[in-house]
Amino acid sequence: MSAKRAGEQGGRTFTEEARRAQIVRAAIDTVAEHGYPHTSFSKIAQQAGLSSTGMISYYFAGKAELFDEVVATVLRAAEEFVGPRLQHAQTYRAKLRVYIESNLAFMAEYPGHTLALAEIVLGTRDRDNVPVGAVNQATASLDVLVDCLDKGLAAGEFADVEPRVMAVAIRGAIDNTLRHHMLTPDVDLETYGRQLADIFDRATRAAT
Repeated sequence: MSAKRAGEQGGRTFTEEARRAQIVRAAIDTVAEHGYPHTSFSKIAQQAGLSSTGMISYYFAGKAELFDEVVATVLRAAEEFVGPRLQHAQTYRAKLRVYIESNLAFMAEYPGHTLALAEIVLGTRDRDNVPVGAVNQATASLDVLVDCLDKGLAAGEFADVEPRVMAVAIRGAIDNTLRHHMLTPDVDLETYGRQLADIFDRATRAAT
């Protein structure tokens, strides 16, 4: 039984899971270094120290399946990093600040993860080459921010702005900070996070 078939039945062994994780980690590093359009199975195999690309094909049906898993892995890591911080915030305005600052803190802690995610979902002009599952997962992630803004608006904590428009603006600011950081590594992400949070706090603050 192939690893893919075993996975479909929920029967992957520890060794199979470890190998899949190794391939995903190598894919993240490869995309971060070369960009999504220039990432191939051969480059990923070389990064992972695998003898052939056939080992990748054994565990993943194709590029789309592999990169769906890459995106899922990055988003899980981000959720594990950001989620607990959001839970401790008592108001929606506080949650928005924590969301922005924590995303930039995650960026500082896992630069390869965030760059790979941006490359896959945002950095490819040819949308036909972007895994559909990856786009859907990223959209679902944006929905978390939309939900926070929507509930904060209902609670009277935010100005009367369209939550999804504001969420896209916030996400865009975060993603472009990542690009700036990769070009200028000495960027102080903690300061950027605090100042971005200040900007969007003012932009969303309800009139008093």
